[in-house]
Amino acid sequence: MTKLLFIHGLASSGAYKMADTLRILLRPCEVLSPDFPIDPAEALAALEDICRKEDPDIVVGLSLGGFLAQKLRGRRKVLVNPDFHPSRLLATMVGENKYLSPRKDGALTFTIDRAICLGYKDLETTQFDNISKEEAAITAGMFATGDELVRCGDEFSLHYPGRRRDFPGGHLPPYPIVKEYIAPVIREMLKR
Repeated sequence: MTKLLFIHGLASSGAYKMADTLRILLRPCEVLSPDFPIDPAEALAALEDICRKEDPDIVVGLSLGGFLAQKLRGRRKVLVNPDFHPSRLLATMVGENKYLSPRKDGALTFTIDRAICLGYKDLETTQFDNISKEEAAITAGMFATGDELVRCGDEFSLHYPGRRRDFPGGHLPPYPIVKEYIAPVIREMLKR
């Protein structure tokens, strides 16, 4: 059975509605959608561990999840409204913040501190290093034309020429947009 790893965005969880949308639209694909820690080193270690154990056929990352997914070199991936500079947003959120979707561990809040901001800033400096033609060919970027939070499409195009696709709407795509625009790209990438 085909496996997809969904990486949620900031302040979210594996229970975010896009994971269920992908389960419905990509049946019988198994959609793995675990919660990830906010700390960048812990999040990447958890992702790499899941990839080793589960060997997903494709990775789909939304927003901050797109930033983290990009770091998984050698894996087919679809980055949806990826935020290539999360340290900027995180710097405005220092302190305690509420999760926007339920977490398996029951946590209701998370804390952003200077160390987390610096950890993301460090990852940002090397995020586009060593992108080969082969890596670009297995990466697709999906960008909402009306994204109210993140605008990284032009930057993506510089590093992944010809791999960008735009779709209507805002930062968090609803079911009809995922169905019409994002799911077909995932299916196309799975055929590669």
